[in-house]
Amino acid sequence: MTKNNFNRAGVLVVIAFAILTAAAHAETLTGRVVGIADGDTLTLLDATKIQHKIRLAGIDSPEKGQPFGQVCKKSLSDLAYDRVATVETTKLDRYGRAIGKVLVNGQDVNLEQIRRGCGWHYKKYQNEQSLDDRLSYNSAEESARASKVGLWADNNPMPPWDWRKAKRK
Repeated sequence: MTKNNFNRAGVLVVIAFAILTAAAHAETLTGRVVGIADGDTLTLLDATKIQHKIRLAGIDSPEKGQPFGQVCKKSLSDLAYDRVATVETTKLDRYGRAIGKVLVNGQDVNLEQIRRGCGWHYKKYQNEQSLDDRLSYNSAEESARASKVGLWADNNPMPPWDWRKAKRK
């Protein structure tokens, strides 16, 4: 085996291990949505009465103190509160929240929030999404922008990541 072939084989082993590790950490949670913190965070109560904080994957909504923050929180509440949801999650964020795709009656709640103009497609993490989700979330944001729906009615909405950074200063 040449050095190049050996290096390629090593890379393939590492990639395969990474894929298997990610799949092993994938988890599906099911329960009733019992709380809405803001436009991209909810609380799910599972059948064993354990609460799970869920951060919607692929979306970043205005913070509560930002314009449209309360509107987007209400939108998420209208979509998910007191409903049974299934959450496909693969990781935790730095606050210990599960990051996931929330489905209510088969509807992708994360995508619907973007369609309603209640969030940006969070491109910083788009490589963690499936290609289909990445494309549909991006398209939904473009459509909401063009239609000036929700936060896009504002001429120059501030992305929440910029707002949070400004608040830290």
